[in-house]
Amino acid sequence: IPEESVTALIGPSGCGKSTFLRCINRMNDRINSARVEGAVEFDGQEIYGDGTNLVELRKRVGMVFQAPNPFPKSIRDNVSYGPRKPGDLETGLLARLLGRDAVEEEAELVERSLKQAALWNEVKDRLDDNALDLSGGQQQRLCIARCLAVSPDVILMDEPASALDPIATSKIEDLIEDLAEDYTVVIVTHNMQQAARVSDQTAVF
Repeated sequence: IPEESVTALIGPSGCGKSTFLRCINRMNDRINSARVEGAVEFDGQEIYGDGTNLVELRKRVGMVFQAPNPFPKSIRDNVSYGPRKPGDLETGLLARLLGRDAVEEEAELVERSLKQAALWNEVKDRLDDNALDLSGGQQQRLCIARCLAVSPDVILMDEPASALDPIATSKIEDLIEDLAEDYTVVIVTHNMQQAARVSDQTAVF
């Protein structure tokens, strides 16, 4: 899979596109009946080796799912959740433990990630609102911002626009093209026209 490009995976339902996608950051590990043969190398290292740190792997290889899945928290907390130290779950706690600089750093991270996800202008005045109050398309872009906040190298997308209306779908497609300038994107889609619009190369299953 070439770096800093969009690779689309297409094929009929049930042929293994999503299963393959989940192999790339070992999300199938949680499925007892799943088995893997062969090898997956990332930066020259076999990710199914015994010494693989799964937390670090999933930071570098982020995942955006078919249905938007924001946390039932504020927009701000959704974006900053991943990069925070374990246990520092509230901004107030961050301020007390780490000082004002940490809060400013978090604010910059949230703004940068939301801008990258083309959502900042729509939510910049409501960062403390519950993320579940956003529209479906906004929730999906928030999930992309949450993925971007941990600075991944690869972004996996499993039919990220299948549950969205045409306008929201267009925004996601435009965003994918922008992301490919800095990230490696692998997207599963049933829509051949979408694959043609957004991808640099397409794999047919």
